[in-house]
Amino acid sequence: MEIELGGASEGVELIKDVGEATFMQDVIEASQEVPIIVDFWAPWCGPCKTLGPALEAAVTEAGGKVRMVKVNVDENQMIAGQMRVQSIPTVYAFWQGQPADGFQGALPPSEIKAFVDKVAELAGDGGLADAIAAAEEMLEAGDVQDAAQTFAAILEEDPKSAAAFAGLARCHLAAGQVDEAEATLNGAPAEIADAPELEAVRAQIELARQAESAGPLTELRAAVDANPDDHQSRFDLAVALNADGDVQGAVDELLELFRRDREWNDAAAKQQLFTIFDALDAKDPIALTGRRKLSSMIFV
Repeated sequence: MEIELGGASEGVELIKDVGEATFMQDVIEASQEVPIIVDFWAPWCGPCKTLGPALEAAVTEAGGKVRMVKVNVDENQMIAGQMRVQSIPTVYAFWQGQPADGFQGALPPSEIKAFVDKVAELAGDGGLADAIAAAEEMLEAGDVQDAAQTFAAILEEDPKSAAAFAGLARCHLAAGQVDEAEATLNGAPAEIADAPELEAVRAQIELARQAESAGPLTELRAAVDANPDDHQSRFDLAVALNADGDVQGAVDELLELFRRDREWNDAAAKQQLFTIFDALDAKDPIALTGRRKLSSMIFV
C-alpha cells in the first residue's frame, strides 16, 4: 500500500511496502530527515491485520511528521533475520539511521497513537536531540565526565529518554564502571526497558564482562592453529580479540566457527555474533557486513 501526501509534500510516499532492495534507502537514509516506522508483518498473521491498519491511520493523522514502511517477512527473510525479528507483528522506529523505539505484538488503538505521536516528536523535541548529539560528541572525544553530566541533565528534562539512559550507561562503561552501567539501565522506566538503545548497551555490558576473563591471545591463537576444530579455543579467541579491540577479527573467527559447526554449544557462535552486532552502531561496516555474511550462511 502506498499513501501520498498532498499539498507542499505532494509526491512523498507516507506509507509504502519495502523490500530488501530499497530498505537502506527507504529506512536508514530516509530516517535522516523524518522518523520512519517499520512494520514487520505477514499475510497469515492475524494480529497484523489489526495492527497494520491502526498504525497506518495514526501515521496518516500525524500529517507527515512520521512515515511508515511495511516489510513482509515471508518475502524479506534476510531483513527480518538481520533485525532479529522473532515474532510478528514487530514494529521498529528509526530516526537518523538508528533504531529509536519499537514493540512486539498487537496494541490497543490508544497505545498505537501514543507510540506514533512519540516517534513523530523525535524530529522536534525542544532541543533535547541536539543536547544528546552534543553529549555523544563529548563521549566520543573522551570527555566522559562532561558527557555524563549532559546525559543526566537530559534525563531531568525527559526521564523516559532511552538515548540519554543509554548514553549515561556508556559513560560508565567508558570509565570502566561495568556495575554502574548495568545499574543505570536497571533504573530505566519499564516502558523503555526494551528500547534498542538500551539493548545495545546491554550487549556492550555483556562483552565487557567477558573481557574481564578473556584468555591470552597468543596461547589461544596457537591452540586454534594447532587444531582448527578446537571450537572452544576458537570461541575463546574471538572473545579475547574483541576484548583487545579487534572486533573484525572476533567476527571473522566466530563466522568460521559457525561455518564449521553452527550447532556447537547451543549455537554459541551465532549468539555471540548477535551480541557483538547489537553492541555496534547500526551503520557500523563490521555489523552490516557481518550480518550479511551470517544471513547468507543461515539460509544456505
